[in-house]
Amino acid sequence: MAELPRSEAYASVFVMPENRFLPRHWSIFQAIVVIAFASVALGAPAKERIHFVPKFIVGEMLRYRIAQRSVTTAKSTTPIANPEGATSVSESIDLLVRLDVLDPPQGAVKPGDARFRATYEQSEAGSQTDAFDPNAPSLKDRYMRLEGNSIEFTMEPSGELVNLNGLEDIFPNLSETDPILSWVQSVSAGRRLPREGILIGQKWSNERPLAGAPLTGFIWRMESTYLRDDPCKGGATTGEPPASSAGRDACAVILTHFEILHHGSQSESTPEEFRKNGLRTAGTWTGSGESLDSISLASGLLESSTQTSTQDTDYEISSATRGSKIHYVGKLQSQSEITFVSGSGPQSLAH
Repeated sequence: MAELPRSEAYASVFVMPENRFLPRHWSIFQAIVVIAFASVALGAPAKERIHFVPKFIVGEMLRYRIAQRSVTTAKSTTPIANPEGATSVSESIDLLVRLDVLDPPQGAVKPGDARFRATYEQSEAGSQTDAFDPNAPSLKDRYMRLEGNSIEFTMEPSGELVNLNGLEDIFPNLSETDPILSWVQSVSAGRRLPREGILIGQKWSNERPLAGAPLTGFIWRMESTYLRDDPCKGGATTGEPPASSAGRDACAVILTHFEILHHGSQSESTPEEFRKNGLRTAGTWTGSGESLDSISLASGLLESSTQTSTQDTDYEISSATRGSKIHYVGKLQSQSEITFVSGSGPQSLAH
């Protein structure tokens, strides 16, 4: 699936247009708040609010399995027709990742920063399309090359990943690494929960911009509910025994519904970056889905997260100077699952 270019590239697409799909960096993984790691008080009474505060111990190791599935159907109407362009793409990605908490570089971090190494112990991917492009890189081959490799990065309290090292040879385009790293960005999601803590039955909501879209004013609105406490199932879906950490008996179950909404004027939808390059955009963007997250009350570790979503787009990009237009209609359906496999406390790490 081709990455949607930035506005400068859009200006040139009117000279040599091609069929394009929804970019991977608009995947549901950036839009949905997945609750991952947090530190919570042990043995909290039933009516005491639970506070999730990210806390990472140097030397700690966590292992997760990540599975993603997506189906994209799209049609582009361009000044130059491309009868061989793909209109349907399906992709699957399966990863087993070991996440080690590292010593941060001396004097190179801010308060709240954490340094990690992610090692891809298993990596598989596959794709199908209704068009063949001999020049397109093979998704399967790239993910095979990923197996056994590592990437190091710093995660800021906001969840943003900075100072990335590794994977440049396999994925030179940074946006293509989103399925590889986006799940890690949820590590600090506990900071987005209500600061006063949460109780069983409590509901809360928040909003986030739909970043990177060619239309302005669109947001993800999320409404979450702390449903109940259930027995943890660590490792059950992977065929491996649950982690042996003491007290991993109960897990908080949180359900989140989300949808894409539009705020502001419908008459002005062109992002400033596009406007500077002589382009105008207009159209619609809708989407909805839900996630179900299970978090250990004892350790604060994410036990499992399942997500489903659908996005529909119908927009037009026009050149103010040439009068050329691109009309894009697309649908993205995605599913994902993150499962905690095993973990251990601080240990000697090979740097």
